[in-house]
Amino acid sequence: MAPQTATKIILSGNRPTGRLHLGNYTGALENWVALQKEYRCYFMVADWHVLTTDYQHTAQIAGNTHEMVLDWIGAGLDPETSTIFVQSHVKEHAELYLLLAMLISTARLERNPTLKEQVRDLKIDEGEEGMSYGHLGYPVLQAADILIYRAHVVPVGEDQLPHIEITREIARKFNRLYGEVFPVPDGKLTKFARFPGLDGRRMSKSLGNTIDLADSPEEIQKKISTAFTDPQRKRRTDPGRPEVCLIYTYWQKFKPSEAAEIYEGCTTAKLGCVECKQRVGRAIAEYLAPLREKRAALEARAGAVEEVIHAGDAKARRAAAETMAEVREKMHIG
Repeated sequence: MAPQTATKIILSGNRPTGRLHLGNYTGALENWVALQKEYRCYFMVADWHVLTTDYQHTAQIAGNTHEMVLDWIGAGLDPETSTIFVQSHVKEHAELYLLLAMLISTARLERNPTLKEQVRDLKIDEGEEGMSYGHLGYPVLQAADILIYRAHVVPVGEDQLPHIEITREIARKFNRLYGEVFPVPDGKLTKFARFPGLDGRRMSKSLGNTIDLADSPEEIQKKISTAFTDPQRKRRTDPGRPEVCLIYTYWQKFKPSEAAEIYEGCTTAKLGCVECKQRVGRAIAEYLAPLREKRAALEARAGAVEEVIHAGDAKARRAAAETMAEVREKMHIG
């Protein structure tokens, strides 16, 4: 448990797109669990952020929120010490978003490299059905999410670092214009900040290349069998190159005690890709077993997730209301 005297604050969150995958876990969630011991933590279900790329399917958000919070708690987030809440349940986020949007230019937002990557991956075209105003400005909403809790640290994946820089710029500008209200937050990366998916690209639900935390051992094996390996290893007798094979990356993360053996077996062709995949599939399933069991136990308790969210919402509203009272006073508005 984090000490009650902890003075530094963390804010982070995920869009509720359903069950989480290994990329979510290694890029953020694993880090969140560890940081609970050192910081006052706010973990947010970022449901408004879903609208930036999928505003047509809002009926799915509630169910996806439930699934994601199950994964959070299964992975080790502790509702007794961390505040777990839903973004849209704290309306002050929207008010601060509006005010902060006045402090940044559209040109600055258009230079955001993460946005350019999303445009490419999601194949967003220019024109009337292209990028929405909300999508362009979602780093400003993210800044409001962070600053309203006066967070000092934001644990993120590598692709989110440009957004943290935008938040830092906005915080500095607000403090300079109106007076000190916000800490200037730092982003905190994990070692496996950008985890590869089954096709070698970054693991992403939108790319269909994930292994989910709640997947059964059988599902994991089926997915691993399709994974991308060293393209130069065409025959079983060809030596492999573990440094370019994502399966070796999985070994390094989920069973590092056997990574040296796998490296030697691959480079000498003693170990074939099929066997290597089967073994790493078992290693991943073993690693995730405690998470799956804790998740299943929580899921069996009717209303348990809703109780966690209700309590977290109340805590988040109190903190957000205090910040907004000071913001309004400093700005002489509202």
